[in-house]
Amino acid sequence: MHASALARLRRSLLAAAVAVAGAVVCGVPAGPASAADGLREVMFVGNNWDGTADVIESSGSFARIGRINVIPDKARRLAEIYLNPIKLAFFLGIRQGPGEGHDQFVDDMYATPDGTAMVVSRPSFADVVSIDLATGALRWRFPVSGFRADHMAVSPDGTRVAVSASTSNTVHVLDINTGRQLGSFGTGDKPHENIFTGGGKYIWNMSIGEVNNDFDSPSQDWLKGDRHITIADASTYKVVRTIDMRDRLNAFGRGDLSDAVRPAVFTPDESKLYFQVSFFNGFAEYDTATDKITRIKTLPKNPATSEDRTTWVNDSRHHGLSINPAGDRLCVAATMDDYATVVDRATLQEGPLVSASKPYWATVSGDGRACVISESGADRVTAIDFATGQKITSVPVGDHPQRVRIARIPAGWTPPAVG
Repeated sequence: MHASALARLRRSLLAAAVAVAGAVVCGVPAGPASAADGLREVMFVGNNWDGTADVIESSGSFARIGRINVIPDKARRLAEIYLNPIKLAFFLGIRQGPGEGHDQFVDDMYATPDGTAMVVSRPSFADVVSIDLATGALRWRFPVSGFRADHMAVSPDGTRVAVSASTSNTVHVLDINTGRQLGSFGTGDKPHENIFTGGGKYIWNMSIGEVNNDFDSPSQDWLKGDRHITIADASTYKVVRTIDMRDRLNAFGRGDLSDAVRPAVFTPDESKLYFQVSFFNGFAEYDTATDKITRIKTLPKNPATSEDRTTWVNDSRHHGLSINPAGDRLCVAATMDDYATVVDRATLQEGPLVSASKPYWATVSGDGRACVISESGADRVTAIDFATGQKITSVPVGDHPQRVRIARIPAGWTPPAVG
């Protein structure tokens, strides 16, 4: 086939992979909660070291509504782990590595479509579980392949959840109501972020490579493993395309940057992908139609932040990115630099630097007006106004909050008693 024809085929395939159905923004099902279906919109906040998830208002005061224990089976899981030397080795490795001396009990969370259960990935227990929001009991459990569960994504219709199994280089796709595996696909080393695109037709997975070694200088980058974006068909679970940002970064003149894609967000029309990479204080803009990086934004450094890369948590200088519903503002969590900022997407000019303690994630409030970051170093979530870039409020949560997700639960919900 002629080179120009191959190029057209490549562009056609990529365009199909990001076709817009208008039902999803940043992997979150669209549409406000409706009183008619008896559900209310909230936010789940995963307290990684606690093994709890706080439920807070999705806008306004962001007040805490209740708390869920996401490890009600802790004793049983620990007994299984301590009786298996291989599982125990990985369990302790997670504690000393990505857990920074703590067990990682909750990474990601979503609600089932009817709002009656929370589905949670639990890194240290290498599983995904469904927890009944009325009773706090487990409904189902799915052990992932390998020894660690990581980021998840929910399909636009809310019926499927994709989870990264980070030590087996696999993404599992589960029926969110039953926990039955619908399919799986292979990825690069250490799969991390997942995003449904094209109205649920495709799943994009970003692999970040090995983040638990100290081969962190640019000259040692090759020791971090195979890092690329994997695009899979969400019906057949066949890989339709892979994208290695190494060549794209080199073409842009930034061969110094890692190609380990961390948190990422699409514009509402899915024409642009914004993503963070390991070790970098900023983010890149990738045009999906031309398959090129078009802009790279460097954000301010905190003078108090050590330049010793081995001191940065899991290789992530900045970790957390969201985009408002209009698609004209980005919100960036500058993790190791202890701030968050709203960036004008047209000019890439950052707004005020809002002081924050190790912000680990950024998402969008239910009303779309605020960016909500998790401050893992201060055990709180903080809302920042997209329009002004100014802080709105902070709300205390549990120990080491990370992922924050929009959810819909029964309107009259009260937390179950903790036994």
